[in-house]
Amino acid sequence: MNENTNPTPAQLPDRLSTDPRSPYYNADLLAYDIGVRFKGVEKNNVEEYCVSEGWIRVPAGVAKDRHGNPLTIKLSGTVEPYFRDSAS
Repeated sequence: MNENTNPTPAQLPDRLSTDPRSPYYNADLLAYDIGVRFKGVEKNNVEEYCVSEGWIRVPAGVAKDRHGNPLTIKLSGTVEPYFRDSAS
């Protein structure tokens, strides 16, 4: 990524999804390296999160629905999204 052409947004939205069919999907924002801490633990497999409601969606193993999409489960707790700093 070129820092001159893509400035980092000031903050992350309350809700964000990695699924292009979701209304909360934002391809421009997902181009950045975004991390999510859930209950103080770094999670690398988050499909969607909502800070105000306090939940994340993660894949439920290797199970797939009838359309071939991963089945997800909703976990409740403290959600802290952040931009990962590639320098550190």
